[in-house]
Amino acid sequence: MIDDLIERMLRGDKRAAARLITLVENDEEKAREIISKVYPHTGNAYIVGITGPPGAGKSTLLDKLIKVVREEGKVVGVIAIDPTSPFTGGALLGDRIRMQRHSTDPGVFIRSMATRGSLGGLAKATNDAIKVLDAYGCDVIFVETVGVGQIEIDIVKTADTVVLVTVPGLGDDIQAIKAGLMEIADVFVINKADKEGADATYFELNLMLDLEKERWEKRGWRPPIIETVATTMRGIRDLWKAINDHRKSLEESGRLAEKRKFRAEEEVKTIVSGRIARAVEERLDDEEVSSLIERVVKREIDPYSAADTVLEKALGVKI
Repeated sequence: MIDDLIERMLRGDKRAAARLITLVENDEEKAREIISKVYPHTGNAYIVGITGPPGAGKSTLLDKLIKVVREEGKVVGVIAIDPTSPFTGGALLGDRIRMQRHSTDPGVFIRSMATRGSLGGLAKATNDAIKVLDAYGCDVIFVETVGVGQIEIDIVKTADTVVLVTVPGLGDDIQAIKAGLMEIADVFVINKADKEGADATYFELNLMLDLEKERWEKRGWRPPIIETVATTMRGIRDLWKAINDHRKSLEESGRLAEKRKFRAEEEVKTIVSGRIARAVEERLDDEEVSSLIERVVKREIDPYSAADTVLEKALGVKI
């Protein structure tokens, strides 16, 4: 079945691609088989992360951005990370509603994925879904995070270009950027720039960039600040140009290859960590772990020593 789905997907069958993404999202063993077979067909898509706080208008912005990219004839993939439904465990599909006008376009593939408790604003299966869309033939893949604030920094492990969307009037917005988001943004967007306070937000961002001059000079790229009003298309083409300019900068400096190597390393580490955790869960019975925990509580053994014992018993090697 998997071989047939992959063959159909490589021929441009959107339903087959959707089915493969469902499999990599829900079945780890099938995900491993699928990725091993589609991996030789990947490496062509450019990955753009869209992140920022809730209410910044990320989905509306992305809806208009898709329109601009499609005008160039490029095939677009979208992975919209939605909060998990507490009842079904699935995505709430809010982003798909805002982008539904693209659903009949054969050159656009939109998929909502549930976070399922994953931190960092990204679903655990995001990287595998990206690979499927890459092999499917997408030229550009947008990954929109759930919008949970400061923990959105995981997007840097996934995207080639990270776009941080903010809006005027959010009192803690700039503070959230200071807390880490600013370090990973390649392009800043002030959406809803027709609202009061847009000039002040621009000033603050520009000032913060000035204070980090040494960092941007070392990277060879100072993130531009693009003002947009997504509902009217204002600034959307400027945003797409900024994304392309950043891509050109990465390619010419060799940093794109460096970023992708970093991503590969992080992905391998994540897979290894996950497998070690499962090995521990599968090979140790609850009584044995409970006994160790009791000893920690009684101060008979410290937490690090307990962890060493668990790993040694589970993996069969001394840590």
